[in-house]
Formats: sequence, structure tokens, C-alpha cells
Amino acid sequence: MCRLFALSSEAPVSPMKAINALNVMREGHDGSGVGLFLRDLGGPFDEMRDAPILSGIFTDDGLKRLDRFMMDIGFMTKYKITIKRSKVPPAGVPKRDVYLIRAYEYPEEWEGLPTEELYSRLLAIRLSLRHMGEEKNDMIVFSFWPDVIMVKEIGDPMTVAEYLQLDRKELEARVIMAQGRQNTNYAINLYACHPFFIQGFSTMTNGENTAFIPIREYLSSRGFDGYTGYQSDSEVFTHILHYSMQHLGLNLETYKHVITPLRDDDIRQHPNQAFLKNLKHSCRQLIIDGPNCVIGSLPDHSLFMVQDRKKLRPGVVGGRPGMYAFSSEVCGLDASIPDRDKSNDFQPMHLDTAIVGPDRQEVQICCQTDPLPLPH
Repeated sequence: MCRLFALSSEAPVSPMKAINALNVMREGHDGSGVGLFLRDLGGPFDEMRDAPILSGIFTDDGLKRLDRFMMDIGFMTKYKITIKRSKVPPAGVPKRDVYLIRAYEYPEEWEGLPTEELYSRLLAIRLSLRHMGEEKNDMIVFSFWPDVIMVKEIGDPMTVAEYLQLDRKELEARVIMAQGRQNTNYAINLYACHPFFIQGFSTMTNGENTAFIPIREYLSSRGFDGYTGYQSDSEVFTHILHYSMQHLGLNLETYKHVITPLRDDDIRQHPNQAFLKNLKHSCRQLIIDGPNCVIGSLPDHSLFMVQDRKKLRPGVVGGRPGMYAFSSEVCGLDASIPDRDKSNDFQPMHLDTAIVGPDRQEVQICCQTDPLPLPH
């Protein structure tokens, strides 16, 4: 099993807070990799919320190819963090040339573009860079999006974090998601490392999605370029979230009904039975099979946790107004928010969606048997 930790804070905090939480849960991951997702950024990025940020790993030649590509399409560097470690990496961590986090100025001709077109172009650039990198093995691109940074690497989470000096002020964020990886593949591909991200939506999963093949085939048939490249059976959770909210216009509470619909008998008793019956039929190819615990983040900076019916992967949420966390184990909460009222900790069950909104004042629990706030 992997171990997951996510934090939502009013004030920017260091990603080391999440790494420390993973470290106390280290018996639940094998140290084969770590993934970090940072949004609602602090530091210098706080002043450039609209600037797209590229996150990835590059060889020296790959960095030159990136520079030529970005200049050719009119993107100029606004701010960058270049992590270039000269010393020999610790055991288990590969030698890399450059870890890059770079914010860009948009091309002048992009000014005034509709939001949907802007987002489509950013996605296209990320996919182009990924394909370029796969051709020559000189680029690994995790994200290209405003107010988002992603760091992924093979190795023990704490070892990687200390080696890359992730405690730097420039990387502080108000929303942090982190995964300590349990390797279930013989070869480790960083594109298979959680969290996953697409156009403002991110998820990470502890579990196994045995319904991966039909879900992947359904998503791939939607005609959307971003539903591609699946190196992990868990990446589809992010894409189902994106598809549900962006393409179907559903809300987060309804996402749970897409991936784990109620049984037919329960639907007949539900206040929204007609809607849910139609939804279950229409989206039946997106129903997951577990066990899975999913933690995710939305464009509005909300965090959430859901479980599937098997409920065989641990998960708990707790905190205090201004700071809440989702964790695979209670010890992760204890390490990150020790001053909380522990009697308010909540472990979501298979019908629950636990949500911490962008105001970070409380944990909202939505049950699938409750009436739905249906979209207009």
C-alpha cells in the first residue's frame, strides 16, 4: 500500500510538513518514490497567480530543447527555481541534471483569449513537451499550469526532500498533496507516481483499480486530448473527476455517485432517484472497483476524500479552523496538526465525501443518501 497526506492551510506552509507526515507513516510505503502537488502558492509565486508554471526534470540537452520550444511559441521566463545538485545523490535516488520550476509570461497574442481556449492551449503544450521528452528521454514534464507546482522522484520521501532542499521558502503552499509510493511495478516510471493532474484537478489514490481497462477505453473515446498516457491505473480517477465536473457539469458530491453509485434498491429510496438512475446508466463504464481511498483537489482549492464500497484502505481527516489535513493514518495527523481536537477526527466510510473548502473553516461530510445539490 501507498501512504497519502494532504493539507489545506490559511497560511503558506513548507512541503516538509507533508514529507514529515509521510515519514511517520513510513511502514506503509516502501520508499520507492514520492510525489508532491503544491497549489495556492506562497513565496514569490503568490504575486504571479496567473502565470503558467512548468514543473519537470530535464537533462542539459532537454533543457536546451525546452528553451528553444518555448521561445519559438512566444513564452518568456518570468521566474524560475532550478535545482541542480552537483553532489552524488543518496542511495536509491537517480542522478539528474536539472529539476526545473519555471513561471512564464504568456505570449502577447494570447491576451484576451477565452478561459476555455487558454486552458486548452496550456494542456496542448504540456502534452507536446511530454511527447518530446519521451522521444529522447530528456524531459519529464509533470504540469504546466498557473499556481501549481509538482515534484516527483524515485527514492525515500525524506531522503529525496532533504537532497532537493524542499524546505526552501519559495516552495511554500496553502494546499499540499503528497504520496509515499509503494512500488507495484518492476520498473518505476515517474508518470505513474501520484498525485496526477489535469487542468486544475488533481487526485492521488491508495489502492488498486481493477476496472482500469474499461475506464481507460471509455475516457480515451471522449475525444479529449488530455485523457491519454496512462502509466498508472489510478490516473483515471483524476480524469473521471475532470470529466464529471468540466464536461458533464456535475458537482463534487455527484462525483461520488459516478465512481461508486448506490445500489439499485438504495437509488429507489433516494430523493433524486430519477437523476441517479440515469447517471448510473449513462456513466456505468466509469464505476471503479477497489479497494481505493482517493484524495483530491479542485480548482477552487477545496480538498476531499472518498472511499469505495470495499473500504479496505485507511483514511482520516482532522484539524482546526485554518488548517485541516487528510491522512492515511492518524499518526500523520498527529505529526502535522498536534494541537487539534482529536475527538473531531473523522474517518470517511464508503458513502461519505469529506470536503474542506477554500475557507478552511470546517470539514463538510456529504453522504450519498442525502439529497443532492443538483446543478442548474
